[in-house]
Amino acid sequence: MPSRKALIRRPSPRLAEGLVTHVERRPVDPELALAQWETYTGALREHGWETVEVAPADDCPDGVFIEDTVVVFRNVALIARPGAESRRPETSAVEEMLARLGCSVNWVWGPGTLDGGDVLKVGDTIYVGRGGRTNADGVQQLRAAFEPLGARVVAVPVSKVLHLKSAVTALPDSTVIGYPPLVDSFSHFPHHLQVPEESGAHVVLLGGGKLLMAASAPKTAELFADLGYEPVPVDISEFEKLEGCVTCLSVRLRDLYA
Repeated sequence: MPSRKALIRRPSPRLAEGLVTHVERRPVDPELALAQWETYTGALREHGWETVEVAPADDCPDGVFIEDTVVVFRNVALIARPGAESRRPETSAVEEMLARLGCSVNWVWGPGTLDGGDVLKVGDTIYVGRGGRTNADGVQQLRAAFEPLGARVVAVPVSKVLHLKSAVTALPDSTVIGYPPLVDSFSHFPHHLQVPEESGAHVVLLGGGKLLMAASAPKTAELFADLGYEPVPVDISEFEKLEGCVTCLSVRLRDLYA
């Protein structure tokens, strides 16, 4: 079985200056954030993921949210063009690392914008949030990159949260999970489950039914355990203040060689 890799990037000393869109700004403790990041990346390694650290982007406060820089399907990497112009310098080191790992690299070109956090892959279906950070041209370029590889691309409206994956992610059985007040519509998803906490809508599939998720969603963790999954909670409170969640702190390359 091919090794599972996860791209990560350590937090910038300027993390507290990160962008906020749908929440009020709160003080962020950079030292605590670094400790939480180390615990998060340690959990990935503990569950069989090789972490690959991309060069720091200390001048980019949001650089730790590495998921937004790229979308990978099979062995093709589509380098994002973030909707926030200040985040565009984050992509170059990620592009370099993915090329070194053997990916075929493509790019989103202007006037298209695409944030990786707007993209949810469920099997060969790719849901892409059309909202604040990803525009129609970005969706079109995503289709052009991945539909020839067998993907089915479904555009989903996003208006209540920063990214699609701020609202929904998916369980191993392809059930899409979401916190109802933040989901524009569940109608795009054949199977869905509503969860009782905002941060409970975000899971990283570690393999073997294990779900990496925020410690701030204990009721949802109990729900998942009742469904036969094994929650792996981590405290990411400092990143949640910046609209971050467990998915956006890494880029998982489980299907790199599929």
